[in-house]
Amino acid sequence: MANLGVICSKVPLLLRLMCRVAALFLVFSFTTSLPAASAEGDAYLIEISGPIGPGIADHVARGFKEAAAANAPLVILRIDTPGGLVSSTRDIIKTILAQRRPVVGFVAPSGSRAASAGAYILLACNVAVMAPGTNVGSATPVMMGGAPGSPTPPSEKSEYPDLTDKIINDAKAYMRAIAEMRGRPSEVAETFVSEALNFTATEAKENGLIDLTASNLRDMLKQLDGRSIQSDGQSEILKTDLMDVVVFERTWRDDLLVFITNPNIAYLLLMVGIYGLIFEFSNPGMMAPGIIGGICLVLGLYALQMLPINFAGLALIGIGVALMVAEAFIPSFGVLGLGGIVSFLFGSVMLIDSDVPELQISPVLIGTVSLTTAGLFLFVLTFAVRAWRRPAVSGNAAMLHSSARILSWKQGQGTVQVHGEVWSAVGDFNGKLGEKVEIAAIDGLTLTVVRPSAKYLEETEDDA
Repeated sequence: MANLGVICSKVPLLLRLMCRVAALFLVFSFTTSLPAASAEGDAYLIEISGPIGPGIADHVARGFKEAAAANAPLVILRIDTPGGLVSSTRDIIKTILAQRRPVVGFVAPSGSRAASAGAYILLACNVAVMAPGTNVGSATPVMMGGAPGSPTPPSEKSEYPDLTDKIINDAKAYMRAIAEMRGRPSEVAETFVSEALNFTATEAKENGLIDLTASNLRDMLKQLDGRSIQSDGQSEILKTDLMDVVVFERTWRDDLLVFITNPNIAYLLLMVGIYGLIFEFSNPGMMAPGIIGGICLVLGLYALQMLPINFAGLALIGIGVALMVAEAFIPSFGVLGLGGIVSFLFGSVMLIDSDVPELQISPVLIGTVSLTTAGLFLFVLTFAVRAWRRPAVSGNAAMLHSSARILSWKQGQGTVQVHGEVWSAVGDFNGKLGEKVEIAAIDGLTLTVVRPSAKYLEETEDDA
């Protein structure tokens, strides 16, 4: 009976434990049925600033990988760009669209822009935000030569579309596809391409192209807090109010890649490499020009293969350099050199095939390098002409038509002294000891001499 009493006294405690377990089970079941919410943590900030090229695309890709490794709940792309290469832009957009975490595009700080390629990237993000005083748009492709491309007017259209129509139609379809995927008005987004429109932050918000306007990162994170978005095919509630932001810094490799893929730097590296090797080949053993030239040439070619180069331009540069080098070995009185300068100039203008001014070689740089090359060529050509006109001062050629004095002579042969040396000589005359003669020819170690004219004797006396 005592044991039964003890058991009965424990019953209330057991009931309370069972109720607590049941309550925890119900709470867990209820919470797991709610939409997923981003956990508190550090948001990753990746900068997209300046012209978009291979260096920026590589930096963005590595930033997303590091954010994934750190399990960051949010990635922010801070955008300030005039545009860039189509290939690099598409690489960045593919990376954005493949993410399983929300991506926020933020055009900031005030005064920044998301032009051309930047407009595509901004609209590809889950959330698009702009700071006051920023703008987005102007995504019309630009043809070579800098003129904006535009579709052929209907009245001028032929049976088949031209290249301009194809490029612009492709850009319009790509912009519509991105806008539709993110639930933004595709017709308005298409005007960035078809009409080269550009919107301020307020206008973009009114037209539904962006979700928010925010003055800074903290303001943006407060406005995003509690917002429901579609990410990886699921509805997700953002919890961003207390998030810290980790800036994904560029490494020395990123800085080097961005630096050398600047078309102006790549062009200079190529030129330094070419001239360094030319100096080394013309003066073997100097070492320094060859080493520096080789390194610069490899870096320049590596940078060019990452840029949209025109191979016809590269070939013209190569032909120009070859012609100028040939001028130094094949006297053409400037014909080869002039052709080389012209070829070099046209090749430099055609080298980079890009529609973004920041990704084109500066005309000032092209003019400076071309004028410097022409100046060096004219300098070398002037000295070559002077050397060609100057009489020889050594060797057999220097002895021809110089004067000699007879040391001994008998029956048309003997010895003469010339330039302090004694030579065997022959001649069709009876010479006298000490008589001055002129050297007419050289055959091995024997000189053919003749009696000089009175005019020759006067000239040699003046020279003496």
